[in-house]
Amino acid sequence: MRSIRAAAVGAVTMSLALAATACGGGSSSGGGSNDSPKELTYWASNQGASVEVDKKVLQPELDKFEKETGIKVKLEVVPWSDLLNRILTATTSGQGPDVLNIGNTWSASLQATGALLPWDAKNFEKIGGRDRFVDSALGSTGVKGQDPAAVPLYSMAYALYYNKQMFADAGITRPPATWDELVETGKKISKGGKWGLGAEGSNLSNNIHQVFVLAKQHGADFFTADGKPDFTSEGAVAAVKQYVDLMAQDKVIAPGNAEYAQNQSLSDFAKGKTAMVLWQTASATFKTMGMEDDEWGVAPAPVPSGTPGAGTATNSMVAGINMAVFKNTDNIDGATEFVNFMTGDAEQKILNKAYGSIPPVKAAQTDPAFNTQATAVLRETLATSAAPLPQVADESQFETAVGTAVKELFADAANGHEVTTESVKEKLAKAQQQMPNK
Repeated sequence: MRSIRAAAVGAVTMSLALAATACGGGSSSGGGSNDSPKELTYWASNQGASVEVDKKVLQPELDKFEKETGIKVKLEVVPWSDLLNRILTATTSGQGPDVLNIGNTWSASLQATGALLPWDAKNFEKIGGRDRFVDSALGSTGVKGQDPAAVPLYSMAYALYYNKQMFADAGITRPPATWDELVETGKKISKGGKWGLGAEGSNLSNNIHQVFVLAKQHGADFFTADGKPDFTSEGAVAAVKQYVDLMAQDKVIAPGNAEYAQNQSLSDFAKGKTAMVLWQTASATFKTMGMEDDEWGVAPAPVPSGTPGAGTATNSMVAGINMAVFKNTDNIDGATEFVNFMTGDAEQKILNKAYGSIPPVKAAQTDPAFNTQATAVLRETLATSAAPLPQVADESQFETAVGTAVKELFADAANGHEVTTESVKEKLAKAQQQMPNK
């Protein structure tokens, strides 16, 4: 969802249903798992500005764990473009790491493979108990009513970031709170080679995050209560059209953004080419791109009423990273001890400060570092107005199918083709036909 979970998942053609009986990970051959109980392999997701940044953040903590426990952790930072396919391959081959990071939206899909260690009461007890974690973060760890397939590691939420100088130059005194205000603000700025809002039309996950939230605001979801895909409801169609219309009709997003992939909208924002961007936990990335903290502001993402909350006032998905264990690892005790270390109060403060994310562990949130300009809005959003993406087995296919439909609609808009309710519904119907549970 990179900085911190802005992942372009990519086309996932492997059916998770085929992996349902697999037991992945933990093999000592080929895949890089451990030969010794004093060694673990760990696939970390790319959270920082680069893989090298992640290594600099994580290696000192892994060294600390080895010093405390005698267990060496072999680290591989996996780019988001590869991560899901790598994990799916591991679930079917049996050759993977002992411990890994997963995007929290994939929890139910990967749970369905049967390859991940269930976090039942006994396993939660090994890491201090389920009650240590924030409820909203636990809501994205697997199917409701089942033992979680992972535990929360980093929490994130979407917010509206804005360029203070570009707002001042346009005579704008406050960030928009409603979509109408955002469009009005964007139109004032979208001239002379500058644009009101940045987007990433080729970033499938980002597309999903935006239209999921807009669907909530239209009183809709992309799945029925029993987990069946429902992509062509009136609210879902309206949500996708509203998002694409920011380029097609409102013309506050540059047509070139239809081809943008991971982090390209952030680069434009940092360079002063666009005045606003809807993103999750972006402060650390801005800094690496040369933008000073006093150059940008942050506000809750817009809702129709201007007042974020639950239901139709939802303004973010519950973003974040979870930590999972392959259940056939030959070092369950070491793996759970490592999860305990990474989710401990002290490490949660260190790691989430480094990445600009919010600790999903309650006690760690009391640190003043998580009540700054960069984090206060995110904390409030996670506590009051964020909702988890559907925790269904076909969620990863949903990201690919609907994310691609939105990508194609952005391409239509960029090429001057009219985007209508009918054309949106047609694309979403095609996406639904690609779902295994249609």
